[in-house]
Amino acid sequence: MSEDVAARVEQLRDQIRYHAYRYYVLDDPVISDAEYDALVHELERLEAEHPELVTPDSPTQRVGAPPSEQFRPVRHRRPLFSLDDISSFEELAAWEERIERILGRVPDGYVCEPKIDGLAVVLTYENGVFTLGATRGDGTVGEDITANLRTIKAIPLRLLTDDPPTLLEVRGEVYMPLDAFEELNRRQEEAGERLFVNPRNAAAGSVRQKDPSVTASRDLSIWCYQVGIIEGGPELSRHSEAMEYIKGLGLRVNPETRTVPDLDGVEDYLTEAEKRRHERPYQTDGAVVKVDSLADQATLGFTARAPRWAVAYKFPPEEATTRLLDIKVNVGRTGAVTPYAVLEPVFVGGANISSATLHNEDEVRRKDLRIGDLVVVRRAGDVIPEVVAPVVSARTGDEKVWHMPKTCPFCASPIVRPEGEKVARCTGGYSCPSRLREWLFYFGSRAGMDIDGLGYKTIDLLIREGLIRDPADIFFLRPDQLLGFEGWGEVSVANLMRAIEAAKDRPVAQLLTALGIRHVGDSVARLLARRYRSIRALMDAPEEELADIEGIGPVIARSVREWFDDPDNRALIDKLDAAGVRLEDEDVEAGVPSDLLDGVTVVITGTLDGFTREEAEDAVVARGGRATGSVSKKTTVLVVGEHPGASKVRKAEELGVPTIDEETFERLLTDGPSVLES
Repeated sequence: MSEDVAARVEQLRDQIRYHAYRYYVLDDPVISDAEYDALVHELERLEAEHPELVTPDSPTQRVGAPPSEQFRPVRHRRPLFSLDDISSFEELAAWEERIERILGRVPDGYVCEPKIDGLAVVLTYENGVFTLGATRGDGTVGEDITANLRTIKAIPLRLLTDDPPTLLEVRGEVYMPLDAFEELNRRQEEAGERLFVNPRNAAAGSVRQKDPSVTASRDLSIWCYQVGIIEGGPELSRHSEAMEYIKGLGLRVNPETRTVPDLDGVEDYLTEAEKRRHERPYQTDGAVVKVDSLADQATLGFTARAPRWAVAYKFPPEEATTRLLDIKVNVGRTGAVTPYAVLEPVFVGGANISSATLHNEDEVRRKDLRIGDLVVVRRAGDVIPEVVAPVVSARTGDEKVWHMPKTCPFCASPIVRPEGEKVARCTGGYSCPSRLREWLFYFGSRAGMDIDGLGYKTIDLLIREGLIRDPADIFFLRPDQLLGFEGWGEVSVANLMRAIEAAKDRPVAQLLTALGIRHVGDSVARLLARRYRSIRALMDAPEEELADIEGIGPVIARSVREWFDDPDNRALIDKLDAAGVRLEDEDVEAGVPSDLLDGVTVVITGTLDGFTREEAEDAVVARGGRATGSVSKKTTVLVVGEHPGASKVRKAEELGVPTIDEETFERLLTDGPSVLES
């Protein structure tokens, strides 16, 4: 064994102890869970390879951190263990093989449940009365947080039974729902207080308050996942039976918990759980798999730090810490100047991330981000990466405060921020190469005219060669202008020409959206197209008339009027007309009253079989209704398709907004609002 290995082991132990203290005691971690797990796994590997280095005080021989001195210590009746982590089906199969070697057979069933990202607690009931609540602490000694847990409405103070066990110890996870987390941070911001980085930290910080009234003011809940001790109660033979039993006592058990017969069932559960992780109203970072038989659990027992009968399957990490190297700006199609973070590359959310949007100048100030900061970066699913917060405790004093530049880095025009607006803007118009590039890309994108093959690479080539200077030029392109450029043969050129020709016949609303008029997205564009039917008619519409259209208002009306009053924009419309681009819609569908859904506001969630989302919304607007993207008190009905968004359905339930399926939606389009009364 080399001295380097021994030194690395000691280094890892010091790092793990420090980060465990920050995580468990201070609720102020400076690295992500994935980075902490990586340190622990490296130490476990080195100790397995060199068992002579294992010491009783190694972090691998314990499961947490010392309890805080802020609360009275509580010694657990039975120790609480951590779970071993796995991240692949191969590791899952290896786990079952280890179980089979001990039992001499595979278990007859597993229980799978979401792994909640919250604060582990132990609830103790004596003769049915809640008498003690404690944190996990180091697994042997935790903290007495009974007074705070009593304020959480999801924790019954008395079990719902006339025949309670004499002693019941239940383990659970206190968490903060995502909606509550957003609301808490909104209140923190208004009060000028520090924002919480994620719901886990918010839940931990809320539970471990000296003043229980602070805990009571925050919307916390709990999922119970294990019976630790039961005396004077029924004989239970399976974990699934235990969960049903405590559920009957009034304790919250996650409805996503499933009992499956074999490893194939486990893999199906894990696949679905990862796919749906962002549909749940709480944060989850994986799933827990347990042997269902309690007798098998007893036979399998524990290692020094974890049960052999349970394992945590971790989803790919969605948060990591990295260095904020610089803050630069982009100029978008409307001239908006948007700061973005230049990051030291980091793997998070299944991808290598080296940059992230910072939205606007105020957002940089609100988060107090400084060049040189160690920052928390999040990438959830396919969501654009974002910088969540700086790790203030890691600052050295060398970090630099960022200021919005006074001139555009692309065209040297002044950058101005109109009074009352959050967004600064380049004043260079379309002479700014960045703004022109973004406008042309947006015009040809799926959100615009949907011209397949007109991506950034093609746009850059066309601009560089002087072939396009505005969107209308796209429709005047000739095949001979492209043939001969690298990557452009007869097939690729013909495909682009076909896509451009097809785009000439897009609906007026699609063209309006593609033009990039400020405040005119697809829903506003459909309202304008329904009212005027043609670009020419809209061009000459008075501002007052525009403002009177429901869903438009004075701000949008002024923006539309200013755009069409610009001589360059009117010339662009003439040029599009000369290119053969359609400027007028056909009549509304024959036999369908244009005011059938007047006063009806529809929101659509999920996938419909007979419509794309745009087609369904267009059908509503064509009948005089409104199609919006979010549920509110003004929503008339929510159309629920396959795989709906959980938050929209939940919001509709809270507000009493009726929900309908696709079949009823089709009848709504033909028969009108009367179908909602049946």
